[in-house]
Amino acid sequence: MTKSWKPDFSWMKRPFDESDVREKFWPTVKRAASYVPFMEDVVAAYYCALDNRTPLRAKAVMFAALAYFVMPADAVPDVLVGIGFTDDVAVLTAALAAIRAHLTPAHRLAARAALADRG
Repeated sequence: MTKSWKPDFSWMKRPFDESDVREKFWPTVKRAASYVPFMEDVVAAYYCALDNRTPLRAKAVMFAALAYFVMPADAVPDVLVGIGFTDDVAVLTAALAAIRAHLTPAHRLAARAALADRG
């Protein structure tokens, strides 16, 4: 009797949380930089989500979008060159539109500096 193949969903055994986003954010930014034309806004939103002054609802929206961005598997796998980040771009665009009022000049400045340091 042959064993049937079963997909590995071990990464889904626990929900993504803030520590997952923090751990995987910068490597994903580096990989996606050439595919996401508004990466500075994404990084500013990351800093906004970490800011204690940001309202909880805005933090939740941004962390959900950032978790989707850093997840190893999503609707369109990120390993597909050219199209892998298209779904991530759509999710991030919607999240940024929802929280844009909470992005401060300090978040944008921190994003610019972080991208310059890592670039």
